Amino acid sequence: MFNLSFGIVALGANLPLTQRQDPVLTLRAALSILHKQPGISIASISRIWRTPAVPAGSGPDYANAAAIIGTTLDPDQLLARLHQIEADHGRDRSGGRWSARVLDLDLIAHGDLILPDPGHLRRWMDLPFDRQRQETPDRLILPHPRLQDRAFVLAPLAEIAPAWRHPLTGRSVIQMLDDLGPDALQAMAPVTLAEKAAFG
Repeated sequence: MFNLSFGIVALGANLPLTQRQDPVLTLRAALSILHKQPGISIASISRIWRTPAVPAGSGPDYANAAAIIGTTLDPDQLLARLHQIEADHGRDRSGGRWSARVLDLDLIAHGDLILPDPGHLRRWMDLPFDRQRQETPDRLILPHPRLQDRAFVLAPLAEIAPAWRHPLTGRSVIQMLDDLGPDALQAMAPVTLAEKAAFG
């Protein structure tokens, strides 16, 4: 059994769950459910951001957020809990990677663990973009191997854990975001009050 550790969870959605529940409301509902799970407590939540789908043109804009949690669950247990919340929201994985979805909960990090080992993590971090759609790890990789490439994860995370450092590279969240260049946040912005009422 793990002692209390921290975890980083990235949340995303770009399809409405129902006519009355848009992606912003879905993220709020998922956060509430996550906080009520045994062995999980939410310590901090970023604002919700509007971000373009990746790759460009692959679907509607996303609502994205990040959360820092405390957990007594080990990484595999925590990932299974996240997948169950996704399934309870009707997540359909048949569309393949990077397809539009009603809810996506990614385990970004579990403390400073590197899983399964530095060599495997580095291989997946360095995987060329054109192979990322075809190849999927057969085990949990932590930290998430695409973390350093994704402004839609790093920008929300920078609001709540700017100084957290990648356990393999030593780069902080702010440094990783800066590494993406000045255009990284183009077309990204925190959701406004008006959009909270009518995301679209």
